[in-house]
Amino acid sequence: MAPIRRAVKNVIHNYTDSQVKVREATSNDAWGPSSTLMSEIADLTYNVVAFTEIMQMVWKRLNDHGKNWRHVYKALVLLDYLIKTGTEKVAQQCKENIFAIQTLKDFQYVESNKDQGVNVREKAKQLVALLKDDERLKNERTRALKAKERFAQNTAGIGSTSQTDPDRQTTDELRPQGSLQRQFSGEERRAGGGGAAAAAGSSEATEMEAAPAQRYGASVSYSLHSATGH
Repeated sequence: MAPIRRAVKNVIHNYTDSQVKVREATSNDAWGPSSTLMSEIADLTYNVVAFTEIMQMVWKRLNDHGKNWRHVYKALVLLDYLIKTGTEKVAQQCKENIFAIQTLKDFQYVESNKDQGVNVREKAKQLVALLKDDERLKNERTRALKAKERFAQNTAGIGSTSQTDPDRQTTDELRPQGSLQRQFSGEERRAGGGGAAAAAGSSEATEMEAAPAQRYGASVSYSLHSATGH
């Protein structure tokens, strides 16, 4: 039902193809975004119009809260990938609006006596540290772009796009250790699926929706203000 509801909202709000991809990558599903999907989004950031649309949707997801903590966590995971493999304008925009990410270091949400906010807080800390270290960011981008190129070559060699994405893993398999250990329910672990870069939660919760972002002529600052305006 969750994918159906998401598809209906995509039509109602007239989201663009790039925004639909971001919504899929940052959904409340029980698995994280695949490397293939994030790679497609990263490639789209090199298009001026698509870049604006993508970032507006990412900021919108980052501005979510409560039971939609998975939207926020997955948006941070996606943003980390875009900073390293997308256009350099992604990192530039994040640096200019770093306070929006810093505020997530205090993100709080408890579900069934489990601190789900820890996932968001730790990822936000990691991203802020990366954005503040130019030398590290440069090295991370170099490594990530090379890895992305190899992945694309291997995928092309394998052939059929109908094959299951080899990067998809169960949320449980992607659960980090120590303070970042995921506290998903048994139902979520049985749900299956997963992302190469991150893990997230299960049920599709009510999403904080707004009218679709302007597609043309939108400024970088507008995208942030639209997302954090309340």
